[in-house]
Amino acid sequence: MTRGERNNNPLNIRRVVGTHWRGETERAGEQEFVTFSSVAWGLRAAFQILKTYRDKYKAVCIEDIIRRWAPPSENDTNAYIYHVCKATGFGGKERLTESEWPALVKAMAWVESRMDIADETMKLSFELYSRLKNNKTTK
Repeated sequence: MTRGERNNNPLNIRRVVGTHWRGETERAGEQEFVTFSSVAWGLRAAFQILKTYRDKYKAVCIEDIIRRWAPPSENDTNAYIYHVCKATGFGGKERLTESEWPALVKAMAWVESRMDIADETMKLSFELYSRLKNNKTTK
């Protein structure tokens, strides 16, 4: 079982001091990565991060998103981009709309945690994101 599976965090979102996610839980021994009560909450957090990338950093294509998500100092970023583009069918510099994020996140979950996310889970997580994206009380 991968760390992403154990933590219900398919994209391996790291803990950031002062940031608390909806659906976040504690898991004994896990200090580096966020743990979630379900995969849907972990994916919902990924969508929220993509929104921040778009709004704050103008990252709207796979290349920009992945270079920020998985920087070359820690990852084989070019291989990551290649695999996500191949899985989604999107070009690396193609501008993605919010409605295309589920395909992106599904591909990223495979690269990060080798998790094949069920379509129903992806739909639920995107609905959670859509309902709660403008509620600023917690991420």
